[in-house]
Amino acid sequence: MCIETVNVVEPGPTEVLVSILASPVHPADLNVIEGKYGKLPSLPAILGNESCGRVEQVGDQVSTIRVGDLVAVMEPGNWCQSRVTAASNVIVLPSEIDPLQACMLVINPLSAWAMIHLRGTPETGAWIAQNASNSAVGRCVIQIARELGLHTLNLVRREELRTELIGLGADIVHADPEQFIKAALPLSSRPALGLNAVGGAAALTIANAVADGGDIVTYGAMGRQPLKIPNGMLIFRGLNFRGFWLRSWLSETHPTERDRVLLLLADWMQAGRLTMPVGSTFPLARVNDAIAEAARSGRSGKVIICPQSD
Repeated sequence: MCIETVNVVEPGPTEVLVSILASPVHPADLNVIEGKYGKLPSLPAILGNESCGRVEQVGDQVSTIRVGDLVAVMEPGNWCQSRVTAASNVIVLPSEIDPLQACMLVINPLSAWAMIHLRGTPETGAWIAQNASNSAVGRCVIQIARELGLHTLNLVRREELRTELIGLGADIVHADPEQFIKAALPLSSRPALGLNAVGGAAALTIANAVADGGDIVTYGAMGRQPLKIPNGMLIFRGLNFRGFWLRSWLSETHPTERDRVLLLLADWMQAGRLTMPVGSTFPLARVNDAIAEAARSGRSGKVIICPQSD
């Protein structure tokens, strides 16, 4: 990755100029760098799938956004100090929200919300099973489920994560797959939804915990292993295996509904009821260090690029 200095253009009539305060390094960004993502940008390209920034200038046809507003940017290209984007690509945030949290508003919380609602509005008290429960999306699932009156059955790799996730609102946390499956069996209502971010054997653990006729939704492949689905899960249990990609969900969802959900999530975030851990921050000049840190295994918390810092 290299850094270039270019002139900032004036925003058009329906555009805004945003000074970028913080932008996280997502696994999707790393996948793009590796050339392995579902859709690759044309080169040269500026990476950074989301950000939080301050509006510096608005086009003369923009009436709902003002100079000085704190906004979340929902379009790629945020590892920069300033950028112009369509007003429809930003959402105005509560003024007191922490930019380091707000820069993570769109991808992980919105993915968690959308997957929780893939079967429609869940009934109060319903259970959700998931692996990678200490990931950013997994933590969002736990917290959003708590706010919606839902329960979560969580699979992790390390027992010591239990206390932390219970503190976030998780109901049951296990590191042992057999104990995880056993915990699902006596539930009054077994999970109808299972979320898989790992693949391989971990996905089948989720499938064994989900009720017959349930959905197993794959949104990541942390284990880098394919799903190998036993025929009986399809024939005798009627399980539905499907994928989730936020970009597709956004293309199918009306912007009014998208913004409604984002504003609700932003309110929870400002109130401290929806949080994600921040591991480290880097100035834009150290973008390659940020990428290396984000790719390092065993780190704790999201890596965030802060273009306005030295």
